[in-house]
Amino acid sequence: MNLVDNITGKVVVITGASSGLGEETARHLAAKGANVVLGARREERLQNITNEINDAGNGKAIYATTDVTKKDDVQALVDKAVNEFGKVDVMVNNAGLMAIAPMGETKVEEWDRMIDINIKGVLYGVAAALPVFQKQESGHFINLSSVAGVKVFSPGGTVYSGTKFAVRAISEGLRHEVGGNIRTTTIEPGAIESELKGGSSGKETLDYLDEFYANTAIPSDSIARSIAYAIEQPSDVDVNEIVIRPTRQDF
Repeated sequence: MNLVDNITGKVVVITGASSGLGEETARHLAAKGANVVLGARREERLQNITNEINDAGNGKAIYATTDVTKKDDVQALVDKAVNEFGKVDVMVNNAGLMAIAPMGETKVEEWDRMIDINIKGVLYGVAAALPVFQKQESGHFINLSSVAGVKVFSPGGTVYSGTKFAVRAISEGLRHEVGGNIRTTTIEPGAIESELKGGSSGKETLDYLDEFYANTAIPSDSIARSIAYAIEQPSDVDVNEIVIRPTRQDF
């Protein structure tokens, strides 16, 4: 089998698709012939990316403004995919927030926001797509965790790590519960060039992350290729977990 052909024609819903990993994944999969359905809050960015993908003439792109902290928004995104294309093959739960600060600063609002986006956003994606997958008797969840979901990033990233450990746990439980023709992949990136590094509120933290990413990060399309690898495998192959980090990153 030509693995590229196993992406052509697939319908892929992507949250957090207005920049970074989500944007690059949409562009990469569309170039391989997938039809992509983009969700994010910034409509102008979504419109531009959608136009550029459609102008390229490979896979088709559509979008819906989506706040993953709102269950109805995520449901509407999946519904739009089904209404336009008649199915959903892959749900990429990518939207995320990384707010780094010592726990002693008790930035509870940032904790709440990370829980809402990183955990509940994934759960809303599962809730929206799973009934579609079950009806089709096929489907593929791809959930974005982090290397911080493999090893606790502290001091500073403890709560962020907690949310990303949760994504891994939810993904593994989902795989075990639904299994069969519904595949589940967890992607755990290290330092990847994206807007994620700008999610903290403290200047000292932002300065540190800017320097760390400038010296370490690899491009977002590195993750897009790993997602494509998981999707393009034959239906009897379930790639459950991919940890991918820069060679320069020891954490």
